[in-house]
Amino acid sequence: MMHAPIVGPYLLGRHNALAGRGVSLSVVDRVKFRAEAQIAYEAVLPDPATRLLTWTWPRWIPLDGTARALARFEWLERELARCRLPTLLVWGRQDEVFDAATFAPRFKTLLPHAEGPILVTGRHFLQEDSGPEIAASIVDFLARIDASPSAEVAS
Repeated sequence: MMHAPIVGPYLLGRHNALAGRGVSLSVVDRVKFRAEAQIAYEAVLPDPATRLLTWTWPRWIPLDGTARALARFEWLERELARCRLPTLLVWGRQDEVFDAATFAPRFKTLLPHAEGPILVTGRHFLQEDSGPEIAASIVDFLARIDASPSAEVAS
């Protein structure tokens, strides 16, 4: 839908389909999300102008070798492979957009020094289903890298 030239901008830009329904479909606990978090997504995307990126950015993601942004994504992958920053990969077990079986190994190839992936309950917006667990993993990760001997060299 996001790649459709007319339908994507119409539903995502004009009718707020991402915040209004899309994010809800991308979490495991939809009832909890609607009760506790959906209003925040809708509040920061109140009109078509604020939603521009929600329908333009996904259209740049290459789906095949003819995509107009393919060169940019190839550059991004080359630069990721050169990155040596401490990295923790966290992945949603139920993510249907970037499923762990397909994409986590790809990220490990691009970031071989990365820890993880840590699999948590969640679809594409996994922070909504496993926020406290993810936060605890990040705090633990930061404590480990801060305590490591190489942390002094990287500073």
